[in-house]
Amino acid sequence: MTTTPHASAAGTFPLGGGLPVSRMGFGAMKLPSRDWGGPACDPEQSLRVLRRAVELGVDHIDTAWFYFFRDVSANGLIRRALHPYRDDLVIATKVGPGREPDGAWMDPADRDGLRAAVHRNLRELGVERLDLVYLRRLPSQSSIAEPFAALAELREEGLIRRLGVSNVDAARLAEAEAIAPVVAVQNRYSVLEHDEADDRLLADCARRGIAFVPFYPLGGTGVPDHPALRAVAERHGATRAQVMVAWLLALSPAILAIPGTSSPAHLEENVAAAALRLDAADLAELAELTAPAN
Repeated sequence: MTTTPHASAAGTFPLGGGLPVSRMGFGAMKLPSRDWGGPACDPEQSLRVLRRAVELGVDHIDTAWFYFFRDVSANGLIRRALHPYRDDLVIATKVGPGREPDGAWMDPADRDGLRAAVHRNLRELGVERLDLVYLRRLPSQSSIAEPFAALAELREEGLIRRLGVSNVDAARLAEAEAIAPVVAVQNRYSVLEHDEADDRLLADCARRGIAFVPFYPLGGTGVPDHPALRAVAERHGATRAQVMVAWLLALSPAILAIPGTSSPAHLEENVAAAALRLDAADLAELAELTAPAN
């Protein structure tokens, strides 16, 4: 692709029905380290990536307090790079899981733990109110009513503007909506990983004006080398990763893409995917793609 990268090429979505955000955003998970167990990324390079993302029109950054490696956190990097924040920058964060200082995962947070996590995000990001907070459901949680109610109370206190849910099905989404408005759903979803239930949930979100924010938009384990991806990429002079991001953006106007990286070159590549337009033949070919080739 030769187009000049700019997030605006993806168009916008009215978050919560009224706040326009670019559909091409940025995920901060890989800023401290390439994986949960390392190796560490160069923090100065991560700062450059964040600043460049905003220069390229990104106005939606997705983070979490548990995105850290050793003493470097995604929230801390975001604050160092971008604070004081532009008025139009939306920073979304997640609470629910917890991690020990050594990185080990903890049980789901209770009411007090959720309150502490929200206050930790406020401190680390240097803000008085969080733009969007997702309750991240863990597989052990059959119900999210109690923890979501705890976040709804914090919203009533003015510490959170908007609420979302993550890693949920339709029943858990309905459970949350019975308590407070939900403006975004963040689930694992990609051209390689989605089923009929996922597709129905996406369609329902789109119909009701709820943003659908796929995590691991590139699969989560490296960009697959699949013949269909290669063929579509070659036709457009694009990369396989760009095709995967463009597929998401083409699938529904409710999808907000948040590919993440700590590489300046990959950032430019990801944002350039905002301008990649897949045609019907491309989408039909990719519809048959269900698993990476060996």
